Amino acid sequence: MRDLLFSQLKGLAGQAGLGLLSLGLAIAPSTAIEASVVSTPEAPLQNKQPVSQKAPDANTLLEMGRTQGEAGRFSSAASLWQRAVAEYRRSKDVLGAATSSSYLSYAYLQLGQLQEATLAIEESKTLLQQASKTVTTKKIWAGALNTEGFIQLAMGEAEVAKESFGKAAALYESVGDEAGKLGAQINQAGALQKLGLYRRARKTLEQINYQLQSKPDSLVKATGLQSLGVALQVLGDLEKSKEVLEQSLAIAERLRSNPAISATLFNLGNSNFARGDIKAAIDAYQRAVETATGPLEKTEARIRLLRAYIEEQMWAEARDLLPQIQDPTRNLKPSRMSAYAAVSLASSWMKLPATNPEQQTQEIGQLLARTVERARSLNDKRAESLALKQLAELYGQTEQWKEAQKIAEKGLLIAQEIDAEDITARLQGLLGKFLQKQGDDRGAIAAYSSAVNSLESLRSDLVAINSEVQFSFRDTVEPIYRELVGLLVKGDPSQKNLKQARKTIESLQLAELDNFFREACLDAKPKQIDEIDPTAAAIYPIILSDRLATIVSIPGKPLRHHEIIRPKEELNNTFEELLGSLSLAYPTPQRLSISRTVYEWIISPLETEGALEGINTLVFVLDGTLRNVPMAALYDGEKYLLEKYSVALSQGLQLLEPQALDIEKLGAVTAGLSEARQGFDPLPNVESELARIEDRLESETLLNEEFTSPSLQKAIVSSPFPVVHLATHGQFSSRAEDTFLLTWDGRIDVKEFDELLGKRSLGSTNPIELLVLSACETAYGDDRAVLGLAGIAVRSGARSTLATLWPVRDVSTSNLMTQFYQELAKPGVTKAEALRRSQLSLLQEPSSDHPFFWAPFILVGNWL
Repeated sequence: MRDLLFSQLKGLAGQAGLGLLSLGLAIAPSTAIEASVVSTPEAPLQNKQPVSQKAPDANTLLEMGRTQGEAGRFSSAASLWQRAVAEYRRSKDVLGAATSSSYLSYAYLQLGQLQEATLAIEESKTLLQQASKTVTTKKIWAGALNTEGFIQLAMGEAEVAKESFGKAAALYESVGDEAGKLGAQINQAGALQKLGLYRRARKTLEQINYQLQSKPDSLVKATGLQSLGVALQVLGDLEKSKEVLEQSLAIAERLRSNPAISATLFNLGNSNFARGDIKAAIDAYQRAVETATGPLEKTEARIRLLRAYIEEQMWAEARDLLPQIQDPTRNLKPSRMSAYAAVSLASSWMKLPATNPEQQTQEIGQLLARTVERARSLNDKRAESLALKQLAELYGQTEQWKEAQKIAEKGLLIAQEIDAEDITARLQGLLGKFLQKQGDDRGAIAAYSSAVNSLESLRSDLVAINSEVQFSFRDTVEPIYRELVGLLVKGDPSQKNLKQARKTIESLQLAELDNFFREACLDAKPKQIDEIDPTAAAIYPIILSDRLATIVSIPGKPLRHHEIIRPKEELNNTFEELLGSLSLAYPTPQRLSISRTVYEWIISPLETEGALEGINTLVFVLDGTLRNVPMAALYDGEKYLLEKYSVALSQGLQLLEPQALDIEKLGAVTAGLSEARQGFDPLPNVESELARIEDRLESETLLNEEFTSPSLQKAIVSSPFPVVHLATHGQFSSRAEDTFLLTWDGRIDVKEFDELLGKRSLGSTNPIELLVLSACETAYGDDRAVLGLAGIAVRSGARSTLATLWPVRDVSTSNLMTQFYQELAKPGVTKAEALRRSQLSLLQEPSSDHPFFWAPFILVGNWL
């Protein structure tokens, strides 16, 4: 089981409609919001009896279970609800038994007991079919359908889960329960996300937001907006999430509801943290601490504040805060939420530089050992496996590899038992690390391979995984792929290992794009390079912790491998220095020296062995900081790489849809801005650039005020032209929200590209073959900015994208683009060769022979 929406957000709509953890809308850090705020399916109780000294009756058992469930003690809740079902059945109270069975199913679900959860919800539904169709019955039905939807999600049946949530929403609407309807609709958006229908999920949330805006201020509205804000965060719309959460906060403050204020501030802190605005996150967490009404909520807010202090390296503040967290965490009542809090504390505490390392390690170890025991006492296997994962990391931090391995293996067995794939993947990765440290490379490869397989199966969930599992992509996910590749290419690797290494690095490229978009939106279509182009070689330079390993795929030949032993830091420094050397101010001798060094690392071993004879095009699948470096500017001591080969980039051959451009149908939709707009400088040569393209190709042109998003979309849809050429300011960033193109009236964000160009995507009979972006640049200081370019390339649906890494003198760009289209119209000339010839035309001119002018133009995707 993947422990989906409820684990992601501790209830992405608060387990809407179950009536127990504020089952319509709660998003508080501990999932507890005042019961009066939300709609709950009431049990059919007339007179609630006080707890008797004798055996409690069914009503009391039901309420006792709710108390345990809301506190996160699911095993105890399940026992109480089992007894309640039996008591209600004994008294022939059908609705009471149905309610208890629905609650019991939810408890089993949280405990990872899917079979038992399914049986319990089926029993609830069977009982409900026997009951008269009253308002109370419909509410209980809606709650049962929500529970069933979560079970279906956990079993990978997202389509039927979506239907279950939809039926629940309709039932809530039929009885006028707005809060229940809202929660079910948010759950349905989560199911759409699970199906990969991100646009529909976002539209569903937009409709919910529209509904909420028309409502008067109330605690239900504040909590609904809070739920919506968290759901938007999961979908990656961080700016909208912040806006909605701030709305929720304003309403809660006007209503003077401290529980709602604290809960919203907590989630606003999370949203700001995800946006990278750590100072704003700190402010929100501090205010959440001040307004928290319970010990768990206050402790959780302080733990997140500690994490933010550590992220900002505010060591003094972190050390001052730590004592305020330690005792309260130890004193929390046993529950899943208190276990998660302890694990989160340990994770941050382990990153805090210690004045007394031995004492700090011992204290963290005691905290985690106590957490493991408490989780066992609760029979909460998810919490137990999570605590064991963190304890294994602690032992690994102190290099007690054998002990760390044993703990990881124990946690792994538990996580696999309940199908908690998110924790399973982490533990498999840790196990690989511990085995590798002990010299067991074969065992480590097996463990890392299992971890990668688990991560692959989690693709649609990974971006929204429970933050308590600490799934930081750069710190957690990426190293698993890299360590596996490092072991596979170690020594004299076999063809089998090289093929697995190549597949793994391509899978990492896909995972990075998933993480960039916060959507698992890319379908892999593996192609062998000799199926695509027998005169092209694919080169994979891979940055590992202690070396640069290069895998080369040449048609008709076995995979090749060579490496240079250098620390990762030195490699990255060299690549960054090479990029910096392409500035006009950098001394030419030093630039050529650095460029030659990198050439010798990646290309020279292939030329020395004659491996590139007959090869015309080099297709690079670049990694890490190398992505920002234009490969065409590498220098062998006499010539640039550009002078010998055509060059293209790919996110991996898995993404290719190979097809040559039909020059008989060559034409373009062109658009550009020559005038200054929105604080960006004018581009005076854009007008002539577009005019010169129009002289050579049939085209439809949108200039300045004509260039708006709607007009561009209309031109693209109505025109049969295979090329779209945009001469406008734009920025590529490793953050999707900072990747955009400028139009006359606004911006086109990277996530809007599929909507803008969607009707001409790869699946159509007339797709966009080439997208040209002639005035863009990468974000300054962003070592992964080219992810933004790759994101636009993939999101546009175009087979190829031609773009610039940095802004170039306007007239040079215009000349290059004119030459490019002139070459592209010639028979037998590929896009990569057309770009090469146009770059050479600049290189051969004294006024533009420096790489600054011709190197930033790169072709991404299909080079044919």
